[in-house]
Amino acid sequence: MSSAPRAVRLVFLALAGWLALAAVRNAFFVELDVGPLFGRYVHDLVLALAGGMCVLRAVLRREERLAWGLIGAGVLAWTLGEIYYTAVLWTVDTVPVPSPADAGYLLMAPLVLAGLVVLLRSRTSGVPVTLRADGLTGALAIGTVSAAIVFETVLGAAAGDLVGVAVSLAYPLSDLILAGFVVGALAGMGWRLDRTWSLLGLGILTFWLADSLYLVHVASDTVISPNWYDAGWWIGLTLIGAAAWQPVPASDPEPPREGLRLIVMPLSFGVIGLTVLIYGCFADLNALAVLLAAAALCAVMARLIFTFRENIQMLHLSRGEALTDALTGLPNRRALIRHLERAIPSASEGQPLVLVLFDLDGFKLYNDTFGHPAGDALLARLGASLGGYLDGRGTAYRMGGDEFCALFEPRDQVIEPIVAGAASALSERGEGFSIGCSHGSIVLPLEALDASDALRIADHRMYAQKNVGRASASRQSKDVLVSALAERSPELRSHLQDVAELAEQVARRLALPGDQVERVRRAAELHDVGKVGIPDDILGKPGPLHEQDWEFIRRHTLIGERIIAAAPALTEVAALVRSSHERWDGEGYPDRLAGTQIPLGARIVTVADSFAAMTADRPYRGALTPGEALRELRECAGTQFDPVVVEAFCAVFAEPHALALEGQA
Repeated sequence: MSSAPRAVRLVFLALAGWLALAAVRNAFFVELDVGPLFGRYVHDLVLALAGGMCVLRAVLRREERLAWGLIGAGVLAWTLGEIYYTAVLWTVDTVPVPSPADAGYLLMAPLVLAGLVVLLRSRTSGVPVTLRADGLTGALAIGTVSAAIVFETVLGAAAGDLVGVAVSLAYPLSDLILAGFVVGALAGMGWRLDRTWSLLGLGILTFWLADSLYLVHVASDTVISPNWYDAGWWIGLTLIGAAAWQPVPASDPEPPREGLRLIVMPLSFGVIGLTVLIYGCFADLNALAVLLAAAALCAVMARLIFTFRENIQMLHLSRGEALTDALTGLPNRRALIRHLERAIPSASEGQPLVLVLFDLDGFKLYNDTFGHPAGDALLARLGASLGGYLDGRGTAYRMGGDEFCALFEPRDQVIEPIVAGAASALSERGEGFSIGCSHGSIVLPLEALDASDALRIADHRMYAQKNVGRASASRQSKDVLVSALAERSPELRSHLQDVAELAEQVARRLALPGDQVERVRRAAELHDVGKVGIPDDILGKPGPLHEQDWEFIRRHTLIGERIIAAAPALTEVAALVRSSHERWDGEGYPDRLAGTQIPLGARIVTVADSFAAMTADRPYRGALTPGEALRELRECAGTQFDPVVVEAFCAVFAEPHALALEGQA
């Protein structure tokens, strides 16, 4: 009601006050004379205001206009029937059946029902079949109670011509339909009781209760007017009017959450139907009540069938999602392992299986260059390409990230061309990018007897091929840069070779892994490549360098990093070159790193480069002897150099294989 205009809120506040007083008076103080407040026609005014509020809502607001227009018309139709009854039939001894009042009363049900249908359709969409079954169960259960209590009584008391009997029975039937629809609608919405439907449901059920009590008293000829349940009609219709002014919920509400109420409610309605059937075994019960009770139980059983079917569908869906890669639609790693576990035992030397793992080359650069959405699109295209190539031969899988897999039976074909074709399917080239792949294959069951061993061996072979490719690419890039530097400063070639030899030996002395030893050697070979950006007059200056000269010199590590990092295979080498002039005490450049913040490879290059520089002639000084240079390294250990690296260097230089280097120095 907070969204209603202030005048509308005041009207409903006045109606609520009058209805509260009327209910108390009719229940406890029927003989109390309160003057015009409860006069003969006052309740007609209340009903007219309730119906008018619905119509006013339809006139003033576009949303749900048709629904509230129909509901308001239904309330006003009942009000007109009540006005006729109050004005004409209030004092007659025998009320004729049918009468013009009956026309107004009975017209309410179809109009309100039509409005409720329109309202429900505007607020719900895609109702699950289980909730529809719940709605039907609730409607049938309410109808069962109404038929067992009210319909039975009215049917037994109905007399006269056929039209009169039909009119008498129309009241409980229309109430049954309205009440059942409201309960069914609430069930269909997952029992989400928003303010609109709560007021509608409460209003219609209150109206149904008053109508039922009246019909029972009429059938038993015990009607007393006024009576306590008269206020039920007035309250019910006023609640319907108030429902019209409640805020409209979001057009796309959240789906009903799974909870206990979603199963408790239909079971409760089923119990109602069962109770009525059990009651019918010991007492007379009309056929309509029995039929509705049986139908309610059938609806519960249908609900169980629908629930079981939904659970089966969800199980299949979850299994499919668990075994399928969401991006490419290909089977995933889990699906591959299941397939291997089933297929390996049936494979043989005469009918082998071939497992091939693929890892894309260049994908990281593509992702960084074009963005992750483009990378995802590329993976989807390559996955579709691989799947299309293997169609009829085998199955394609996505293992995750940029890894794919193929599993096929070669039959009488040669294996290598099939593998090469699959690798080609995972390749794509365009402006600014080139995607290829490394792969490793294994023949089953000749080389492995279970899925885990097969994947391990294929993975090892794939990365061995990838590392060979990386080494080749990085070596070629390094050779190009060294040649370019030698063209600029021919004397640097021998210096770089000396530094690289010394750095490699120290790295081995420190027991670094083979790939890191190779990385240190390449960093040593390329650590001065940034000097191509330093003017020749500074590099060849015979005297001490000025501060401005040092500013140029200090830039060469950053220039070198940029040049080297342009080759993706040398990215890690570029990082070592950047730090090759840092000092152990933090006074170096360009980042003023200290201690172990400096990469170990860079610390090794620093010591080797310093030794080579000290033992070579310079324009501004002569060369030191190796012994003098070693003493200088030890004296600067802990300040300029890493003490551990210095000791390893000294140990390497003292070994016999270093004599050639000593002779060169």
